[in-house]
Amino acid sequence: MNKTVREKIEEREFLYLSEPASKSRNTKGRKRYEEPCILRTEYQRDRDRILHSKAFRRLKHKTQVFFSPYDDHFRTRMTHTLEVSQIARTISRALDLNEDLTEAIALGHDLGHTPFGHSGERVLNELMPNGYRHNEQSVRVVEFIEDLNLTAETIDGILNHSYDYNPSTLEGQVVRISDKIAYINHDIQDAIRAGIIKNEDIPKESVQYFSTTNHIRLTKLVNDIVENSWGKDKILMSDECFQQFINLRTWMFENVYTNSQAKQEEDKAQNVIRRLFEYYFDELQQKYKNSNINTIMQTVCDYVSGMTDRYVLIKYEEVFLPSPFIQKNNDEFLFKLAQMNGLK
Repeated sequence: MNKTVREKIEEREFLYLSEPASKSRNTKGRKRYEEPCILRTEYQRDRDRILHSKAFRRLKHKTQVFFSPYDDHFRTRMTHTLEVSQIARTISRALDLNEDLTEAIALGHDLGHTPFGHSGERVLNELMPNGYRHNEQSVRVVEFIEDLNLTAETIDGILNHSYDYNPSTLEGQVVRISDKIAYINHDIQDAIRAGIIKNEDIPKESVQYFSTTNHIRLTKLVNDIVENSWGKDKILMSDECFQQFINLRTWMFENVYTNSQAKQEEDKAQNVIRRLFEYYFDELQQKYKNSNINTIMQTVCDYVSGMTDRYVLIKYEEVFLPSPFIQKNNDEFLFKLAQMNGLK
């Protein structure tokens, strides 16, 4: 009997991947059973579903560090995601891990990010009764809002990619560390491009260890991870490399992420999100008088967090700025979310 393409790929995984690698045939499965694909493994299907999702497309207009930059060479949330994916795939390939699962997790890890980056996340964290964490919202996007019915391993990796979480697969651990490597490296480039820092500002110890050249720094980090993770059940850096990386990350937080020109518009951006959240909350509360307050808040959170930078500004202008005539969008998706969340 002829084997399907998927079955051949699954057999190759057992032949060529390392023992602790995640094998797609051994997946814990999906919440709803689906017939296997003839051509693709379960993790390949996850990757494709994420890539074709609306939430993934919106990442191209969401902030990484710099709000709505006119310069097309600055990173957006989508280009960050693609860089994470490439770094993670390189590490997984070198360690004989499952590259398809790694890519699926990487492409989906930031789907729950808000407009205006982490500043938007901080606002929603203040407004929501149980706080707001973009990794948890990423899971909500793929499980509820877009209902992609992904495998348990992909969901686990997406949920646990953030700093204080622990993925259950090595592929998830690869994405978790690749996320940090990617944003530190590309944010240095973008901050230099924006004139916020100069190469000579970077701490001398970091320059001596990593270089000021982005691809040399990146290569050193990736090589160190591969060398120190080979044959182990955990993804690791050497102690020296890890400490140098943490020192550089700390310097970036002090000089770019929390105290720089990149944050000059942060208060305005947060005010936009806060006012829109309050506006939509009032609107839904009036329309769905018998509904639970927390459910209304979650519905508004789903809507506002999914907006791109430019769309949130369009909605703010429609709602709060006077104009002789503005062709308004009528927020169909807000009310679709209200139905999905069971508002009455």
